[in-house]
Amino acid sequence: MSFTLSRDNYAFDDPCRKNTQNSSCSCEEASSCEHKERNSSHSDVDMSKPFFNPAGLNWFVTGLFVVGDLAGGGIVALPTAIIQAEFWTGLIVCIILIAVVTYTAYVLGLSWNILLSTWPEYRHHCRKPYPEIGGRAMGPLCKLLVSICIDVTQFGISVVYLLLASKNIQNMIIAFSGGNLSFCILVLIVAACLLPLCFLKSPQDFWWAVVIAMMTTSAAVILIIVGSLIDYDACHSISKLPKFKVTNLFLSMGTLLFSVGGHSAFPTIQHDMKQPREFTKSVILAFTIMAFMYIPVCIMGYLVYGDSLRDSIIPSIQTVWIQQAINILITIHCILTLTIVFNPLMQEVEDVFHVPQKFGIKRVFVRTGIMIAVVFVAESVPTFGPLLDLVGGSTLTLTSVILPCLFYIYLNAYKRKEEITGKPGTEPASWRDVLMYNEKPTLYICIAIIIIGIIGGGCATFSAIVELTTTEFNLPCYVSVFKTRPPLEEAQTNCCGPLQNVTHIMNGTCSSPDLGFYS
Repeated sequence: MSFTLSRDNYAFDDPCRKNTQNSSCSCEEASSCEHKERNSSHSDVDMSKPFFNPAGLNWFVTGLFVVGDLAGGGIVALPTAIIQAEFWTGLIVCIILIAVVTYTAYVLGLSWNILLSTWPEYRHHCRKPYPEIGGRAMGPLCKLLVSICIDVTQFGISVVYLLLASKNIQNMIIAFSGGNLSFCILVLIVAACLLPLCFLKSPQDFWWAVVIAMMTTSAAVILIIVGSLIDYDACHSISKLPKFKVTNLFLSMGTLLFSVGGHSAFPTIQHDMKQPREFTKSVILAFTIMAFMYIPVCIMGYLVYGDSLRDSIIPSIQTVWIQQAINILITIHCILTLTIVFNPLMQEVEDVFHVPQKFGIKRVFVRTGIMIAVVFVAESVPTFGPLLDLVGGSTLTLTSVILPCLFYIYLNAYKRKEEITGKPGTEPASWRDVLMYNEKPTLYICIAIIIIGIIGGGCATFSAIVELTTTEFNLPCYVSVFKTRPPLEEAQTNCCGPLQNVTHIMNGTCSSPDLGFYS
């Protein structure tokens, strides 16, 4: 059925203001735009036809975009998470999580398509589609909470990627030149180099960056497998698993969720597609590619290195040129992917300060300020492992597991009720509507995922907070600079074996062992 512009009369719709760039009402605009102007700006919208953006991304490139958004930072820590969870348990949990987040990405895409087919204002540029989904599903308060959750998520991911990129660059400097450049200074340099890329408007403006990021990650996966095979004979026979601990299992869940959850940016990516209704194809392509990336890396980490793995698998690769090639590839990925990770957060803040959609000095000031805030947190918590677990277990669980299912069953109930009754809704669906108008299998699956997400995410968050505030605490950069620091260790290879001192490299040196890493 088609929906006319009379829907704008209903209280359930958000007000919108005049868009100075394209003279149309965007989804987040303010109430200063008169009803007459809204009708005029949307008079050419045929709601009976699916949304089509001729300048958008096709479904295949969008799938690569999703891979670029997700894979990279998480892949180097994923084998450690599997070891923490006692391999087979961890591998099963990993496969289940990939299936779960594939489903939640699918229903999140369906939710955005409901908005596109129901409210005409979403067919124009929308700065914050995910919060709009929450607002239409459960009301304005939910919209605000989703915005805050996404901001925290994207901010945390940005900090983790900045730390990982800086750490990798430091390792490369040591490996290739033997020099010593402070990690804290590298964080500043990487952020300054990245800042110009952050001034781009939306994903369709930098699709090339994330496609390159996906390609670098694929190459890194191949090199990790090759490097592990070279180390197999020396390390496999003496590798072992750490003693199983429930807290380690919960920490591993945080890392796993970080590795497969990136749904905060999905509606933004989907809205920049030529045909958003094809997002399901992109999701299936993306998570299939990720499964073929993640699972072999996890298996090789278990078979070859066991509990000698630490925060990242990269330092465990003993062939130095392969180790550093992986470092370079993952660093490129982190730097390029930060452009898309930053984007939803920056557009959200720009909306608060009413920054024009055209490039200008206001965009430069706002986005530079956000980058400064990210750098401050990175300098305050210069350890990416526990921070990764914390982000994965908390806000990423909400945005990638719980909220997509919750919003979909509400929006689907609203849509089906309207189709059955033939009357436009004036408010979000009620819980009674959710039970009445959703198909039972869909309802059961979504409720089960929501319950699992709440329990698993809560336990992972608690474990990560304990880890971050106790065993993994490091002094902030702006405090440690005033203290005498020990000389930086020149060896960057974590050797294998029970004592972490076994290497097959001629004249190879091992980094200092950390036998208590998993305890």
